[in-house]
Amino acid sequence: MAKTKVTGATSRLKQDYLRLKNDPVPYVTAEPVPSNILEWHYVVRGPEKSPYEGGYYHGKIIFPREFPFKPPSIYMITPNGRFKTNTRLCLSITDFHPDTWNPAWSISTILTGLLSFMLEKTPTWGSIETSDYQKRCLAAESLEINIKNKMFCELFPDFVEEIEQQLKERQEAMLHAETPAGDGEPLTETQSNMYYIMTNLFVLVGFIFLAYMVKYVLVSISND
Repeated sequence: MAKTKVTGATSRLKQDYLRLKNDPVPYVTAEPVPSNILEWHYVVRGPEKSPYEGGYYHGKIIFPREFPFKPPSIYMITPNGRFKTNTRLCLSITDFHPDTWNPAWSISTILTGLLSFMLEKTPTWGSIETSDYQKRCLAAESLEINIKNKMFCELFPDFVEEIEQQLKERQEAMLHAETPAGDGEPLTETQSNMYYIMTNLFVLVGFIFLAYMVKYVLVSISND
């Protein structure tokens, strides 16, 4: 009996996977773990003009052997400011509400519902309250967090390339910001040391000149 159920779940998940590839869900990508089709991982790309813009949010969906007759569990792995990490989320499309589950719902339906709820502010089990500013900070941090996640890197190599490029551009921008005005290239270590020495030298000369001027003024006043 168990084998039949797993086979049924496998067949349905394969069908849903093909449909998902032919008709992707906006802002959400999902892939099954190669060794276990009952475990899927997804990535939500923060929609434009939302507090999540620029972020990559990694999570997982665990399907029961009885799928599609029983709903899955959904978890968020990347810190995001909306859901607790590594915690079962209480949504109408998860195993928290088997009474509202509809076997006709597909993986696309699940991912669409997840994105919709993420963009709302309705509280539920597994959700948290943070400001939009905190969410934007986490969106920026999500790049480095995900690039260190082995499963993320294995299942979403295209996103890894995007993130690596963004991190490279961010680093170059920071180096450029540290470059003195008028220079087109970041300073080498030797140039940086020379810049430091010359700066201190100019400061020292300035102090000597100021001391001389003060002495000159005092002598002039004394003579008067």
